Amino acid sequence: MPAIETTGLTRRFDELVAVDALDLSVAEGEVFGFLGPNGAGKSTTINILLGFLDPSEGSATVLGHDATRDSRAVRRRIGLLPEGFAPYENLTGREHVRSAIETKDADDDPDELIARVGLDAEAARREAGGYSKGMTQRLALAIALVGDPDLLILDEPSSGLDPKGAKLLRNLVREEAADGTTVFFSSHVLGQVEQVCDRVGIMNEGRMTAVDTIDNLRTRIDAESVVEADVETVPDTESIAAVEGVREVTTLPGRVRIACTTPAAKMPALRALDSAATVTDIAIEDASLEALFEEYTGDSDADAPETAAAETAAPASGGDAA
Repeated sequence: MPAIETTGLTRRFDELVAVDALDLSVAEGEVFGFLGPNGAGKSTTINILLGFLDPSEGSATVLGHDATRDSRAVRRRIGLLPEGFAPYENLTGREHVRSAIETKDADDDPDELIARVGLDAEAARREAGGYSKGMTQRLALAIALVGDPDLLILDEPSSGLDPKGAKLLRNLVREEAADGTTVFFSSHVLGQVEQVCDRVGIMNEGRMTAVDTIDNLRTRIDAESVVEADVETVPDTESIAAVEGVREVTTLPGRVRIACTTPAAKMPALRALDSAATVTDIAIEDASLEALFEEYTGDSDADAPETAAAETAAPASGGDAA
């Protein structure tokens, strides 16, 4: 049984069609990246899955329950990290986690959850109103993990996290998936998505434009790949250039660079190079998820998601400091 399944899912707001006939299936234990520019319909879809909005047409099933009719049963089995989580200012972090445990009638140890998300124990005993954005995000993640959920819905989970926090998040996602938890991961930080997701779905203007593994998405649009190799002696490149799918071969002293128009051309090109020269080292650069995103949405402006480089930049303020 899929953890999430939608059939013809549609949601209208007056004349605006926010989600348009969405067919989607997410397997149990899968880490699924849910992508799209602002206004693509991602938040509306998540709100329908949580039972906060009713569909105009179609259906959504979550963990075997109808998301509209059985929304309470759905929410008992999921962990949610919402975008823009705001804590109660006069409650400590630990009190937030303990309250979530009581609400779910779970038996978690709040201190273990707090430690797992990297929130300092002393900070957890302070009122959350004074938390930085990164600390608040760690607290929200601890609350999402309460009750060992079967499905984690993470909406912009790395917001405010520094590189150390982002790495911890990736490790947590992998641990949860290895334990059989399904993770539905909506993010604008494409470096995070590329490192943890089994498949991605790309929304644009309410429609799903692509669903597949990142490697398959590259193949489907013939995304260019680049092979760079260190060689003892630069060879004649004619045989390499003749490989189907090789666009260009360039050389520098001790190095050969092969631009391939399809990922499938990489290995034949490498074999041709290996036959022509002694290769001492190789590096392969595939099209980034950012490039794929732009191809599938036509979005290369300021609304496009952040690259991995943006993820590693230190926060200007309100960062992930204790």
